Amino acid sequence: MCRLILSDLDHTLLRSDGSISDRTLDVLKRCRDKGILFAIATARYWIGAERYIELLKPDFEITTDGTLVHSDGKCIYSSEFTAEDTNKIIQLLLKKKPDTEITVANGKTVYWNSKHIAESEKLHKAIYMEYDKPLECRANKIVAELPDEGIARQIADEIDCRLQCYRGEKWYSFLPKGSGKIEAIRAMSAVSGIDIEDMVAFGDDRNDIEMLKICGKGIAVSNAIKDILDLADEVTLSNDEDGVARWIENRIANE
Repeated sequence: MCRLILSDLDHTLLRSDGSISDRTLDVLKRCRDKGILFAIATARYWIGAERYIELLKPDFEITTDGTLVHSDGKCIYSSEFTAEDTNKIIQLLLKKKPDTEITVANGKTVYWNSKHIAESEKLHKAIYMEYDKPLECRANKIVAELPDEGIARQIADEIDCRLQCYRGEKWYSFLPKGSGKIEAIRAMSAVSGIDIEDMVAFGDDRNDIEMLKICGKGIAVSNAIKDILDLADEVTLSNDEDGVARWIENRIANE
């Protein structure tokens, strides 16, 4: 029995142009009318997911690669670095690549040393920060653009934190050890009273692997990476074919 639908955003629920189809919105509404909750689980920072949150109105918002969970405007879970480790990671990144762009998330606030913040689709609400002085906050997630994964792994090993990579990108995320979508889902389960076994999850990339494994049913969109396709319980159509909505229609919404 499905009591909660959980979906990644980019390349999964969203079409490749970043839109959400009317079909998807309609299917999710029908599920909500049946008492089935809906949650997003995205690597995006909260401010990068905000416009989709306003449109989808999920019951739970797992953002920032699973280090934050919000529900009804309140933070119900937050995994953070210490302030000391936050600043240590920033300094190590700048030492390895002085001109690297770095984003630091502290709750719904994001700091970024880019001169092009206003032009960013995802992070136009970020706060400019040069990182010439220590930050007085505990980061949920730190992301930097680096030449190769080896440099990122050296830093992650030195701090003893989690490193998250994404397909086709040179951006690397540093997350607190033990954090991720699994811990966020467990926190959501505790608050909602819904067993993880009664959740259906949809995903496409590396950071969705654990989510698809832990939920009662894990569904891959057909455009997912091979690792996701191999482990998924089922494979639906691609994100551009409304694969999530079509699977829900056939298995849940029309029952």
